[in-house]
Amino acid sequence: MARTWLFFGFCSFFILTSISKCEKATSDPNQLIFVPAPEDNPTTVEKAELGRKLFFDKRLSIDGTVACATCHDPHKAFTDQLKTSIGIKGQTTERNAPSILNAGFLKTVMFDAHLKTLELQVIVPLQEPTEMGHNMKKLIPQLRAIAEYQEAAQRIFKRDFDAYVLTRSISAFQRTLVSMNSRFDQFQAGNKKALSKDEQAGWKLFSEKLYCTQCHPAPYFTTFEAANNGLYLDYGKDKGRFRINLDSSDIGKFKIPSLRNSELTFPYMHDGSMENLEKVIAHYSQGGKKHPLQDKRIVPFELTAKEQKQLTLFLKALTDTSYLKRLN
Repeated sequence: MARTWLFFGFCSFFILTSISKCEKATSDPNQLIFVPAPEDNPTTVEKAELGRKLFFDKRLSIDGTVACATCHDPHKAFTDQLKTSIGIKGQTTERNAPSILNAGFLKTVMFDAHLKTLELQVIVPLQEPTEMGHNMKKLIPQLRAIAEYQEAAQRIFKRDFDAYVLTRSISAFQRTLVSMNSRFDQFQAGNKKALSKDEQAGWKLFSEKLYCTQCHPAPYFTTFEAANNGLYLDYGKDKGRFRINLDSSDIGKFKIPSLRNSELTFPYMHDGSMENLEKVIAHYSQGGKKHPLQDKRIVPFELTAKEQKQLTLFLKALTDTSYLKRLN
C-alpha cells in the first residue's frame, strides 16, 4: 500500500514528518501514533469529520434503521457484542462484527482477507442485503440531496457528493480510530506498575510458554493473515476464504483478529460461537478440532487453573478505551 503518514490529536490531523512540534501538546500516546493512509486519500480533519457523520447516519441504510455504528458501537470497542449482527428488517448477518479499532494498520480487510483497502470495504455493508441493504445508484443521489453532505463534498473534494466522497471520508474516519494505549502498552513503555504480577505472568505465558505470539504478535496482536484455527471439523456453509477463489486449501481460513480490546469484543470467532475468553483458551489448549487444514501452529497445551486466570487477566490488560474521549 502506498503510504502517507497520519499524525493526529492536538496537532489536528496534520500530515507531519516529525512529532517534535506536538510532543508537549498531548499526554495521550495514541495521539502520537502514525497511521498509514493511501496517497490518494490522505487524512484531514474535515474529511475525517465528514466520515464520522456518515458513519453514524442511519440514512445510509435503505430503511433508515441501521448505521455503520449500529454494528460498530464505540462503547463496545466498535463491535455490537452480538453473536451475529442485526441488519435491516431484523435480519441477522452471517458473521460476527469485528472491531474496527486500529483498522488503519490492516493490510487486508474483511474476515476473508481479500479486500486491500478500507475504501473498498466501505461499499460492502452498504449493499449487503442483510446489513444496510442499499443500492449505490439510489443511495448517492439521496445523500447528495442533503445540503450538509453536498456542501462538504464540494468544499473538501471539489466535486459533487458521490461514491468517491462517501468511501474516502468514511475510511478516513476509520483511520483515526487508534487504540494503542492499554496498560500493557504503558508497561512496555517503562511503567512497571501498569501491570499486576498476575498480568505480567500472563504476558510471559502468552509470549514465552505458549505459541500465541506466532499468530498474535505485539504490537498489533495479529499477523493480518487468514488461517484455519481448527474451530470446526466441518465448517459447513461458511468455509471462509474458500468462497473468494474456490481454492480448497482456503477452507476454514479466516483473518486472524487482533486481541486488543478483546475484553470488550465478545463473543469471539468469525461466527461469535464462543462467549468468553475462557472458552477461547480452552479451544486452543485442546489443540483445536483437528480439521485437516488446521494451522500446524495450533497444538495442545496444558495450563493450571492459576495460569489460565493469569492469561485471561493479561488479555484484559490490552483494553484501551481512551479513543472515546476523542469522539465526544
